[in-house]
Amino acid sequence: MNTFKSIKELARKLRKNPTDSERKLWEVLRKRRLNGCKFLRQHPITYKQKQDNIYFFIADFYCAEKKLVIELDGKIHDFQRNYDEQRDLILQKKGLTVLRLNNNELSNLKAVRTKILHHLN
Repeated sequence: MNTFKSIKELARKLRKNPTDSERKLWEVLRKRRLNGCKFLRQHPITYKQKQDNIYFFIADFYCAEKKLVIELDGKIHDFQRNYDEQRDLILQKKGLTVLRLNNNELSNLKAVRTKILHHLN
């Protein structure tokens, strides 16, 4: 199967099965509701590394216009900090800003909006 096709299929599957936190934040971001910026959810970002092999990450939320990736971190991220740090470095090398939000932060959507707006400006 075509690599890009399988990446797109995986992203589509993730979009169809969002976590509660993803649903909650999507209501804030969708339809250009936040500062008129367009966000995509479960968006694949590819990169090359080691002899031009293609790798990818699927960003929880992505705004191409502002080059902003928003990642929601649940409990599992407590056990994969090194992986997350490496992932963030790769995304930053691509010129992207990564904003990590802990799922618990979503209990205060006003503060989350303010935090995201700060990164959009």
